[in-house]
Amino acid sequence: MARVVAVSNRLADPRKTAAGGLAVALGPTLNETGGLWFGWSGRIVDDRTEPAQLLKAQLRNSGNVTLATVDLTQSDHDTYYLGYSNSVLWPVFHYRLDLAEFRSDYLDGYRRVNRQFAQALLPLLRDDDVIWVHDYHLIPLAAELRTLGCKQRIGFFLHIPLPPPLILAALPAHDWLLRSLFAYDLLGLQSEADAAHFAGFVMSEARAHVLPDHRFHAFGRVLRAQAFPIGIDVQEFRALAAADEAVETWRNTSEQYAKRQLLVGVDRLDYSKGLPQRLQAFNEMLHRYPVHRNSATLIQIASPSRSSVEAYAQIRTQLELLCGSINGEFGELDWMPVRYLYRTISRRRLPGLYRASRVGLVTPLRDGMNLVAKEYVLSQEPENPGVLVLSRFTGAAEQLREALLVNPYDISATADAIERALHMPLAERVERHQALLKNVVRYDVQWWQRQFLATLQERAEESHAAV
Repeated sequence: MARVVAVSNRLADPRKTAAGGLAVALGPTLNETGGLWFGWSGRIVDDRTEPAQLLKAQLRNSGNVTLATVDLTQSDHDTYYLGYSNSVLWPVFHYRLDLAEFRSDYLDGYRRVNRQFAQALLPLLRDDDVIWVHDYHLIPLAAELRTLGCKQRIGFFLHIPLPPPLILAALPAHDWLLRSLFAYDLLGLQSEADAAHFAGFVMSEARAHVLPDHRFHAFGRVLRAQAFPIGIDVQEFRALAAADEAVETWRNTSEQYAKRQLLVGVDRLDYSKGLPQRLQAFNEMLHRYPVHRNSATLIQIASPSRSSVEAYAQIRTQLELLCGSINGEFGELDWMPVRYLYRTISRRRLPGLYRASRVGLVTPLRDGMNLVAKEYVLSQEPENPGVLVLSRFTGAAEQLREALLVNPYDISATADAIERALHMPLAERVERHQALLKNVVRYDVQWWQRQFLATLQERAEESHAAV
């Protein structure tokens, strides 16, 4: 098997179980193939740093994997990472054009850093490598590599949602981004909805020819673009759930809330997660269904994220005001309806918290996939499972149809869904959970990486062929 080269904005040591994310997904394949993982070191250096130093990757070994990192200058970090990646692409791809900052220096920095990454990566490549690039930070990387003469197979996976064509068309230089994607051999997306948005975009903006097997011809190249829904590492998460810390969390939480019905939400603090709407729906549920007063308790964990960005500071303030309002109106001396934690909870404790909760609330306004939904399903006791309330605007909703699917913008209907979840009979809970669990186990993270890499290897030559 050819060596796999993974490229992402940040990387992690695949030997460390706490690394999570891509480390869990890619670790086995990278180890098996003696792979290379390339990305930003996380270090910010002075703007006066010599360009040659920025283009020289620092190498270290992690088992059978080589980790290669490069530094960023402060100006590159501010324009490429904070700027174009997270102040333009992130809001636009999550349908929030109103929050995007369209500055020309952001786009210049984004192009410059992708060019630098390509120049630093190229000397490390072998002729038969398979290159797998990850996420929105690096959309133009393949185009930069092709310019330098790279002929290896290159695939790209977008971990966040892809919006409809008219929203994408609002991006300045969207035509350049689209052309950049056609430098890849394979484009992986989280959902069929995202794949449909891409098809509509390339047909309307590039007049692409649609070919069989999810292929599109434009700009003199053939690109295969299809959905590869990402999953979780089922074996790793089950091991976490059986470990002492998760079991202790489950026991302590179950005892503490023995007289309550517990609901849980675990999210990164981000405007895409629909947290204010979730609290408003919980508030509406308490108003309309008084039977749940002094009974239902929502534990909402919001992990800090980009706290220096104004939009994130505003949503934190909004959440704190909502929690205070709900607790002030409904709380009793021995019961608070909302327990809000603005902190990161150890991943080792999460399976126990999920297991102790009657209802899991996963209600983003838009999300590429959302693996919390799958972790919640996997954590449940099969003979007495909780109920997943899931936003229809997540990629996970395409797979997890047996959840209670909601429109998080519809506060009243979401409140009704929460009440239904709290009252759902055991037989229905078990039936729904069995179907959900079957899907989570079958389409795990190993399935995801096998399918993507197999498709990339199979269709590389055909992707290069002109029509």
